[in-house]
Amino acid sequence: MALENLISTGIIQREKTSMEEELAGQRRGCFNLADVMYFFKKGCEAVAEDEVTQRFSSEELVSWNLLSRTNANLHHVSWQLTVVWVIGILIRYCLLMPFRICLALFTILLLISATTVVGQFPNGRVKYWLANQVQMICATLGVRCLSGLVHFHNRENRPQEGGICVANHTSPLDVLILASDGCYSLVGQTHGGFLGLIQKSCMQTTQHVLFERSEMKDRHLVRKKIREHIADKAKLPILIFPEGTCINNTSVMMFKKGSFEVGGTIHPVAIKYDPRFGDAFWNSTKHSMMTYIFNMLSSWAIVCNVWYLPPMVKEEEEDAVHFANRVKAVIAARAGMSVLPWDGGLKRKKVKESFKEEQQKKYCQLAIGNGYVGNGNVC
Repeated sequence: MALENLISTGIIQREKTSMEEELAGQRRGCFNLADVMYFFKKGCEAVAEDEVTQRFSSEELVSWNLLSRTNANLHHVSWQLTVVWVIGILIRYCLLMPFRICLALFTILLLISATTVVGQFPNGRVKYWLANQVQMICATLGVRCLSGLVHFHNRENRPQEGGICVANHTSPLDVLILASDGCYSLVGQTHGGFLGLIQKSCMQTTQHVLFERSEMKDRHLVRKKIREHIADKAKLPILIFPEGTCINNTSVMMFKKGSFEVGGTIHPVAIKYDPRFGDAFWNSTKHSMMTYIFNMLSSWAIVCNVWYLPPMVKEEEEDAVHFANRVKAVIAARAGMSVLPWDGGLKRKKVKESFKEEQQKKYCQLAIGNGYVGNGNVC
């Protein structure tokens, strides 16, 4: 139990209090030099263990799952454990992995050939039905390639045509898992090479919202295309991951407001993986796509729960930012994850100056509000 508490709380025991609450206890009616200690303490906490960067590395496990990538030293603890670990390697690499690779190749060939054939059909109900069946069958086979076990909850809340499905983002597998239980149109950037071939195959049967790299920077154009898509109630719901990057499934970070500005009904979906059988998180700054796929194929299994939450709409006089935060809070609560206000883009970028200025303004307002700045009182 002590180990579980340590992993859940981290090495820093943080007090759940705001700047206003902590500094209020130090007030004596004038400026107090002890205010500096609050910022000094926060700085030390951030250096030792900040709340953001640890979300971009794999989740710590309470117990070892016999994968050396989880902990490279535990298999040397005793010869008995070493024997069990070697047996596990033989099972995963000599039995499970070859079968998974063969099934994956068959699935890819089936997707390309089936979408090519269905794409020749004239537009209509038959083509629409066949395209949906091909997508769901191939997605289901893709999940089976990883010995995936997915538990879907509250299927009555599954996204409907003309809506926007938003979910927390941990891995490219999120798309595969959701597509195995329903059909979606995807929003993303066009790619070349092998991934581009898959995209072109899917585009023959399903209407996806894809952009060139130059167009992705034009937010107005992106919103326009999404708005046009959801205006047609006959089209599949759009699947969007508002975090914009993969998080390690322990928290939900800032939702970009773009998908909440176009209107329409939002269908929240919460995805929670069980890391004991395999770590589904993709750390794109550390592992390439091929390395990630290899890790997935050599894991024990991919186990996760998916909750379809009741649809949500923006309330009157509610802006896109508050609506996005409301949806994020619902997803995090259902999946049992923490809510963080930080932008997932911090994985690759530095903190914006606006974030620093916001904290400075907050302290300034607190100081002015207490009436000890500008009145000549300094302790």
